[in-house]
Amino acid sequence: MTQFLGTHKGKLDKKGRISVPASFRAVLEALGTTDIVLFPSFRHPCIEAWPAPAFAALSAGHSSLDIFSDASENLAGALFASAHQARPDGEGRLVLPEDHIAEAGLTETISFLGANQCFQIWDSERAVAYMRDARARARDFRLTLPSPAAPPRPEGGAA
Repeated sequence: MTQFLGTHKGKLDKKGRISVPASFRAVLEALGTTDIVLFPSFRHPCIEAWPAPAFAALSAGHSSLDIFSDASENLAGALFASAHQARPDGEGRLVLPEDHIAEAGLTETISFLGANQCFQIWDSERAVAYMRDARARARDFRLTLPSPAAPPRPEGGAA
């Protein structure tokens, strides 16, 4: 499986170290990388962690912007200037940048939230409130996903 799924509890030590959940490390391995890019979320008080290849694909659209445009410079300042490359060690530990910890308001008890292509690192109390509110908004807006396409039928197979 190559999706980041589930919620996992963790600890942030006084040196800013965390241990990435084993299931998330397995996803990184399945994607053929251990390199991740960390940056403060644009929308939430958390840190986003993207596999380096997915971050490269995500940010590729930046080069289509006019080089000296406000959009290009604002996005560069908001995304690239605060991005931090990281690689968990053999035990799955990595050090979070101090400014990311402060901006996300992380305390000793943290939660890792799977977010499909990436994962997020939250203060645990904020994570609970976020998930509760996200479920409520999804219900209120009646959000759904499109049905997956039916698998192709074998030639000559019955309908």
